Amino acid sequence: MLAEQRMEAILAELDREQAVSVAQLCRATGASGATIRRDLNELARRGKLNKVYGGAMPVREEFRGGEPDMEAKRELRTQEKLRIARYAASLIQDGDVVFLDAGSTVMHMVDHIQAPGATFVTNSVECVQRLPLRGLRTYVLGGVIKPGTLAVIGGEAMEALKTYNFTKAFLGINGIAVHQGFTTPDREEAMVKARAAARARETWVLADSGKFGAITAAAVLPLEGARIITDRLEDRRYLEYTEIKEV
Repeated sequence: MLAEQRMEAILAELDREQAVSVAQLCRATGASGATIRRDLNELARRGKLNKVYGGAMPVREEFRGGEPDMEAKRELRTQEKLRIARYAASLIQDGDVVFLDAGSTVMHMVDHIQAPGATFVTNSVECVQRLPLRGLRTYVLGGVIKPGTLAVIGGEAMEALKTYNFTKAFLGINGIAVHQGFTTPDREEAMVKARAAARARETWVLADSGKFGAITAAAVLPLEGARIITDRLEDRRYLEYTEIKEV
């Protein structure tokens, strides 16, 4: 069986079973385990499946409606968010002008910033409460405070962003998908994120592994528009579009 025929057979088996093992694929194709593992690597690179320990699963992208409030977000994947936040904070240097948005992982950065000479601009009510307590020079955008995420949004915030140039912007996100890019449920919050990214020399999205494959209502940026810091990347397709740091 030729390689392309074998990979078609693998995908057909996966379509029938929804999860397949290397041993199962060896039986179905008559190929060795080493050959099947090479085929799985290639199919994962093409974005045709997700390779998992001992086998493979289908690629699934899920539309997610609604948004948990900040209190609920704090309880989700806490250890992963802390690792991501610590690494992100280490990127900030004295002299930087930094935008921090209202993402729950971004908020965790504040306790780990070691750059007293940096300047911070934020649309996060929680960040603006905590940054000055660490002696950090802080500006807050004006506008409407969104219940739930405590993000400052609206026309006033958008106009204020036009007056800044950032060396780095750090954004939280709700969904990351290959074709839809970075998304978030709220259109006005998406607009603030996109405007901040447009004003930044570097933009970093902070996203735990659960955000990959998710799509929400409002587009923020294409994948090429930001680098990503995450705890784990299973779908290697994303590396074709942007830089990703696993921590």
